[in-house]
Amino acid sequence: MDIDYYNYKKESLKLGFIKTSKTELIEILKAWLMISAAFGIVMGGFSLTQQFIVTLVLAAFTAGMGFLLHELAHKLVAQRYGAWAEFRSFDQMLILAVIMSFFGFVFAAPGAVFIHGKIDAGKNGIISLAGPMANFVLSFLFLLAKIFTPFWPVFLDYGFLINGWLGVFNMIPIGNFDGRKILVWSKPAFYSMVIVGVFLIFAGYLF
Repeated sequence: MDIDYYNYKKESLKLGFIKTSKTELIEILKAWLMISAAFGIVMGGFSLTQQFIVTLVLAAFTAGMGFLLHELAHKLVAQRYGAWAEFRSFDQMLILAVIMSFFGFVFAAPGAVFIHGKIDAGKNGIISLAGPMANFVLSFLFLLAKIFTPFWPVFLDYGFLINGWLGVFNMIPIGNFDGRKILVWSKPAFYSMVIVGVFLIFAGYLF
């Protein structure tokens, strides 16, 4: 995807300490809604009922939020290093995710954070680590809530499982996955993240 970094600066916004733009906010909202819809259909099937609305909200705050915070974690760390970083959705992949959801599964690549600046292998490794780390933190919080306040077990189960698996999946050390960039930067960091992710997933099944 070609991005004119300089033209996008003209529409830049600042939300607290986060630098963003009108374009990015639209891209984030689009990706969040479509990923939430895809997982909502997988979780409960598509129907024009109140139950589907409930399932859609459940998906938005488990799977949708997991994907969203994963990408935003990359963005925030990249900005801390002084780089330009904005999320752009992959529209064809989002449409494919929704179509696949009607067949009972989702392979989601909703988009990516595009970074422009002086980022070496070490910084790139830390930026890459931030995404799956955000998922592991979310998974852990859902697990704690499941253990101590199990008032909505289905919501909490989906929360820790989806975020745990999402974090582990992104640790695959090939191609453009986060895992490959983390492994290039630091083997101890890579293996530590894999161990944490696997532990979270199995711990969730025990409680």
